[in-house]
Amino acid sequence: MTNGKISTKVFGMRCPDVPFASFQKIPDLFLNTVRAYPGHPFLRIRRKEGFVATTYQEAFDIVRGIAYSLKKNGLTPDDRVAIAGENCPEWVFSYLGVLWAGGVVVPLDSRARAVEWAHLMRHSECRFIFCSSEFYEAVEELSETIPTLREIIRFYGEGSGRTRPSVSESHEALPESEPRSRSDMAVILYTSGTTGISKGVVLTHGNLLANLEQVLMALDINEKDRFLSVLPIHHSFEATCGFLLPMMEGAMVTFVRSMKSKELLEDLKDTRPTVFLVVPLLLEKLHQGLMKNVGKASPIRKGIFYGLRALARGCDPLLKGGASRVFFHRVREAMGLDALRYLISGGAALPRTLSREYERLGFPILQGYGLTETAPVLSVNLPSRCRNASTGLPLPGVEVKIVDPTPEGVGEIAVRGSNVMMGYYKNEEATRQILREGWLHTGDLGKVDGEGFLYVTGRKKSLIVTKGGKNISPEEIEEELLKSSFVKEALVLARIHPRTKNEEVHAIIHPDFERMDEAALERGGALDEKGIRELLESHVERVNAVLAEYKRINSFSIREEEFPKTTTQKIKRYLFEAGGIEVKQ
Repeated sequence: MTNGKISTKVFGMRCPDVPFASFQKIPDLFLNTVRAYPGHPFLRIRRKEGFVATTYQEAFDIVRGIAYSLKKNGLTPDDRVAIAGENCPEWVFSYLGVLWAGGVVVPLDSRARAVEWAHLMRHSECRFIFCSSEFYEAVEELSETIPTLREIIRFYGEGSGRTRPSVSESHEALPESEPRSRSDMAVILYTSGTTGISKGVVLTHGNLLANLEQVLMALDINEKDRFLSVLPIHHSFEATCGFLLPMMEGAMVTFVRSMKSKELLEDLKDTRPTVFLVVPLLLEKLHQGLMKNVGKASPIRKGIFYGLRALARGCDPLLKGGASRVFFHRVREAMGLDALRYLISGGAALPRTLSREYERLGFPILQGYGLTETAPVLSVNLPSRCRNASTGLPLPGVEVKIVDPTPEGVGEIAVRGSNVMMGYYKNEEATRQILREGWLHTGDLGKVDGEGFLYVTGRKKSLIVTKGGKNISPEEIEEELLKSSFVKEALVLARIHPRTKNEEVHAIIHPDFERMDEAALERGGALDEKGIRELLESHVERVNAVLAEYKRINSFSIREEEFPKTTTQKIKRYLFEAGGIEVKQ
């Protein structure tokens, strides 16, 4: 670390085989892979008749057909085209077809309301929208409110839309990709995150190409890899790392049918992914399901499980995790995760207690960090250098500096690199606020240790500042609360006491009622409202005992339902911070 910043130039891995310097746009990558692996399966999904796979060559023909139709119907370079639909091969065909024709993709959240899509489409001045049949009528109803919209197109294969050429048109008639440069727009990603303010992140072809190259220098991805896609593909983490990254290397992507436990487990077992991108909430649910099955096992099998876990805990430091990998191979096999090389968690902070549970079962779990504004990956842990309490080492070509650090080294994380966005679409003021003198100021607080590992400790805007000028990071307290199996979710805020009118640390706790009931039954009873509160009070007292006095929780309230979240499963903190909601005693 020098002058408050770090720069990782060599990551200790490999140089990508792909000649990135010759690529000016994402379609160049796609064409390169099609030429190298024409017959390899690219996209796969389970339909009624079973798994349906599309090879790279087949996808190439479909993509060019979509581009042909778009250009024939008036699309010109830099025209914006929205995509609304669930994760499926047709979403990918639409994305690549738009870029092949020289357009700009505007991915829409399939779980948002159509009226929200209309707002974003007006802001980005979309001329076309691709959507699945499920959303066609909703889009059609709102189409008159979008002045620039020229045509609504059903996904490839879903109806008679103009998404493919007629049988009589030969491949020679299909267009070559539109000339584009690295500085040209590729996508506009609308993200509100936890702040509630929607902004359009403009990523260029160069931003995406740079981030793909950076990730490839850290992780060894190849044509034999199998990715399982579960995260929303409109989000930058899944789009870059779960679709473009495997596409670059000729790997296969399987889309899950749904997040229902039975169907997810079937798709896991039938795919046996080697790379699995997840968010902490999914890891938590998978772990809960596993431990529930352990709880139902016979006393002997249960004893063997916990005995092996204790033995592995003692041996792993000497064997670099080898004991866990051997002892729990059958557990991972039963989950369809025995072939995993990378289990990568992103999108939200991964509690150390949860990553440790996966490490103890031999999973190759790695925490990473990034922002939509950085295309998105900034840092990741490596199997050879893994420290999951941190978010890993910055990727090659990514510079990190800590702005205005405290004596403990904590300050705002600022980054610089060719993967950093062009700016916010039609929002110069917001762009000036975040991009200053070549550095992107993330709004996240963090520190860098002596070996270069980056630790993200919280959000700058969520800091609680005491009367004495002390800074309290809510995320630190939330992590302590989440160490109890009885706490499912927690949110720590500064709130105004109704009587004293003083600002204090308040926790909103969403308990794991199912786990509480199980514990009560084991003791021969049942928990009532009073018992639940007493149990949580005891836990809050234990948490306060390990916190500095000025950080201690003054009060807490119980929330019966889960918190509202973003698509990456981060709690929408702004909904609870706004207006200085008073504490109810």
